[in-house]
Amino acid sequence: MKQSRVLRKVPRVLAMVVLTVVVLGPLYWIATSAFKGREEIIRSVPTLFPETWTLSNFERLFTATEYGVFLSNSLIIAVATTLVTVVVSLCAAYGLYRVRVPGSGKIAGVVLLSYMIPGTLLIVPLYRTLSELQLIDTYVGLVLVNVAFTAPFCTWLLRGFILAVPVEIDEAAALDGAGPVRTMLRIVLPLMAPGIATVTVYSFVFAWTEFVFASQFIVSDALQTLPIGLNAIVGQYTVDWGLVMAGTLFTLLPTVLLFLFVGKYFVGGLIAGATK
Repeated sequence: MKQSRVLRKVPRVLAMVVLTVVVLGPLYWIATSAFKGREEIIRSVPTLFPETWTLSNFERLFTATEYGVFLSNSLIIAVATTLVTVVVSLCAAYGLYRVRVPGSGKIAGVVLLSYMIPGTLLIVPLYRTLSELQLIDTYVGLVLVNVAFTAPFCTWLLRGFILAVPVEIDEAAALDGAGPVRTMLRIVLPLMAPGIATVTVYSFVFAWTEFVFASQFIVSDALQTLPIGLNAIVGQYTVDWGLVMAGTLFTLLPTVLLFLFVGKYFVGGLIAGATK
């Protein structure tokens, strides 16, 4: 009986091992390769551990390239996108699913429908709109575009959390003289902490890794973001894999740290926002 129970667990354990290798394998390879010398990286027989640990790739990353500029640009755009997305999606979700403004159901459907439109189809009209507003090659223009694609999904995601808060709380707050804004900020908002964490992680990662719009709407080298900068490091005929691996590792670091702090809220928030 015990042996048959163990045998039943074998496929599940094997699936978990394969999934772990597939997901963490590339991350491990990037992390170790960033500390290898160039000759060891391009060696025909790869090594699982660096034979000689070196920091030369990181030194050259910040001295021979404009990686520091790319990093600061991405940080500014990602933080600004996150802040604006959280505020906009919270206000929109509260107004659509809590206050019940006239036509909120149809508006909510349109908001969710807008998220399903492929972004690449909107590059030309977006470029023309930003050009007329003189927002091409600016932080503001790229942040607005990012928010336009993160806010609809985040608004829908917060729906489950808002509906999970009993309406009786709003009624009790209204009897005490609290208006809708005060009720949202003082009562409903603290109860939606997992949802806010989920929206924060999603919008930050979206802006941090966004490539298509940044490559089209940012022209000057001084405003390029990390994805564009990493693409520039890769040469046309030769690739300095040491620089690429070091830059990729530093690019992954903020998102990994963010997931370590709020990852449990993000996973639980995606499930709760989709099922409640």
